[in-house]
Amino acid sequence: MIKSILLLLLLGNNCIAQKNVTILFKNIANKNKIELDNTVYKNIFDENYTISKLKYYVSNIELVTLKKRNTKKSVYLINEKNENIITIKKPFGKIIGIAFLIGVDSALNCSGAQNGALDPLNDMFWTWNNGYTMFKLEGKSDSSKADNNRIEHHIGGYKGEYKTMQNIFLPLDENYFTKKNSITIIMNLDNYWTNNIKISENPIVATPGKMAKLVAENFVKLFSIQK
Repeated sequence: MIKSILLLLLLGNNCIAQKNVTILFKNIANKNKIELDNTVYKNIFDENYTISKLKYYVSNIELVTLKKRNTKKSVYLINEKNENIITIKKPFGKIIGIAFLIGVDSALNCSGAQNGALDPLNDMFWTWNNGYTMFKLEGKSDSSKADNNRIEHHIGGYKGEYKTMQNIFLPLDENYFTKKNSITIIMNLDNYWTNNIKISENPIVATPGKMAKLVAENFVKLFSIQK
């Protein structure tokens, strides 16, 4: 009888631990949720800009525990035009943070055009040689010297010194999931322009290289947990 009760308790705890966790990616700029096309934003260099397109890849997302990590391959395309909600299983053990990769790992980049989030129809596949765009920002700015004052930042590159993929780890309080099973991750575009990324000097960044890598180094500054 006691063994049966203990077994039921164990199964009950396992069921609780394996509940789904909902993850929402929320993109903001100037402290407000991003609105495409119409809203004018200002970067840290006092340059005004609008956004017509904002997309980026999130891969291998994982709730991290104190136990050995067991990252599962996964790729999601965050698109400001869509509601960006991801559902994953809540792991066993004490959760200490959430980890993910911004971009697509080298193996997938070397696999050519694929389906799902990696389908070329999503307008994120460059070429067989250059692979996928990791982060795409398009819009307009009076500070841009490109045709039609456009901004075109297609940040990618997965080879050698010009890799743009960035690992992100966001710590979580041990009691974070005590009363809820959802988490909102803020992507703050205001931090995108740090590292001296000026629209006036680089309105177009559309190939792998030094500038793309410089922009990508800011990715780790973009993300935080909404409190």
